[in-house]
Amino acid sequence: MPLIPEEPQIHESAQGPRVTPAAGRTAPTPRPVPGPRTAAAPRPGTPGPGPARPTPPAQRTHTAAQPQAPRPQAASGPQVQLIPAPADGALDAAGEAVDLLLDTGRAPGDILVLTTGEQHPWAAHELSFGEESYWAQHDARDDVFYADAADAARAAGRPVVIVAVNGGDDAALAALPVARERAGALLIVCGDPQRINAALGAGV
Repeated sequence: MPLIPEEPQIHESAQGPRVTPAAGRTAPTPRPVPGPRTAAAPRPGTPGPGPARPTPPAQRTHTAAQPQAPRPQAASGPQVQLIPAPADGALDAAGEAVDLLLDTGRAPGDILVLTTGEQHPWAAHELSFGEESYWAQHDARDDVFYADAADAARAAGRPVVIVAVNGGDDAALAALPVARERAGALLIVCGDPQRINAALGAGV
């Protein structure tokens, strides 16, 4: 039996024709397949690595500790407080209100006291030296000023106005609306609640 020549073994290096780049051409570089961007990779159009920008300060949120807007009053005027007192006790009630305001830190020059009946003893005493010196103290605004309700229109406005309704129905009716206009923040009225409500035109 004739011997069959062994088939030539095919080496791995000889699998298929090897393509060599032609002269003058370079082999094409394989393009990378885009994958997920890592956190370190900068976004297009952003500056490269460098000094970090300072972060803006955090915005403060409003808390309950910050002051809130004051509630508007019924007539968009000052806050009105009523101290019930008889006509013969209105002056004493007004004096106690002044003492309380001073004890809580209110400046004396912030307070104006008006009387609808008999004048306050301080006003009567100062007027004995003449109206010029009396009203000069009003203009100085160094201390609590006491005046007759009939002069309420002449008195300048102050943060706190106290009215002692110690008589004079007609004077009280005329003085309370003017006193409300003169009071910048607080109007305190000492007297009979029914008369006061009628004079102010609304419940207090």
